[in-house]
Amino acid sequence: MPNNFTCIIVDDEQDAIDLLSYRIMHLFKNITIAGTYLNWQDALTAFREQKCDIAFMDISIPGKNAMELLKLLPVLDCELIFVTAHEEYAIEAFAFTTSGYLLKPVDDNALNAAISKAMMRVEHKRQAKQNNSPAAHVTDKIGVPNNHGIDYINIPEILYLESTNKCTRIVTGKGEYISSLNLGKFQHLVDNHSFFQVHRSYIVNLNNILRYESSGMVIMSDKKEIPVSRSLKNDFLKIFNNEF
Repeated sequence: MPNNFTCIIVDDEQDAIDLLSYRIMHLFKNITIAGTYLNWQDALTAFREQKCDIAFMDISIPGKNAMELLKLLPVLDCELIFVTAHEEYAIEAFAFTTSGYLLKPVDDNALNAAISKAMMRVEHKRQAKQNNSPAAHVTDKIGVPNNHGIDYINIPEILYLESTNKCTRIVTGKGEYISSLNLGKFQHLVDNHSFFQVHRSYIVNLNNILRYESSGMVIMSDKKEIPVSRSLKNDFLKIFNNEF
């Protein structure tokens, strides 16, 4: 299989870089490791000067943590996979477009799943550009038609999406909107953002979750209680590396 994906690894421990490099090359013969970086300064230069498809990042980097480093980059086109010993940064990490948040020591199955997801997203972006599709023009807004025109909503401001009467209710911190599109269509529109379908009737913004109740409910930032389907519970909790 040809080497048609490139990645970089950012970690302040050489042993960790060596181990992850070995496992990536063992699992995926079509990924080339374009560079490895032990400090945030070299990593920042690499992000600015070279292109890669996937970036594997440790959270705890002396001087600046991974999130502080990424905030210095106004545009980041690659897929992110966080590989860290710190579970407490999970919610903050999902503010970025990420294909995985893996805790050390990383299980090969979890690594395989995260890389596969990242590669799928990269291929989607490549195909969109190749076909000159509107999907190639990445935007953080969605348009919701109304009787007077179109409301444009910032996707990160959406708290959750609710299926209601074959329509979709879009709830933001500033108000609510009703779209005639079904929930499945919105699942596609927010696929590259930090959203997760916790129930057949709800898609939630992971950055606006306050708490998960053992009763099977998530509490959103507007205090809305949303059920998590039993069939989706384990996948949801794994996002934050939790088990009940």
